[in-house]
Amino acid sequence: MNSERRHVGSQEKVAALKRHLLEKVPVSEICDQLGVAPTVFYRWQKELFENCHVVFENGRKAKAVEDGKERKIEQLEAKLHKKNEVMAELMEALTEEKKRNGEL
Repeated sequence: MNSERRHVGSQEKVAALKRHLLEKVPVSEICDQLGVAPTVFYRWQKELFENCHVVFENGRKAKAVEDGKERKIEQLEAKLHKKNEVMAELMEALTEEKKRNGEL
């Protein structure tokens, strides 16, 4: 029952999927030639269809998302800086008030 695992490269996977989808070669024949189980072949096919949208993305959407993230980071940093300035002013005023009242 111990069968040695066969590593199939990405080029071979693409070629096998192409043969099945375009040339209509039966899955069983391809699996026999590659030495893999049909479930493995169908997993490759599933991965192909789940990730093929990446081929058609030309970076515009990714760049827009990245730009949006950068803008959000800049806004949050500005907000944090302003908060720190206000906190420093409040702490300074509190310290001065305590000095006037003799608490320090």
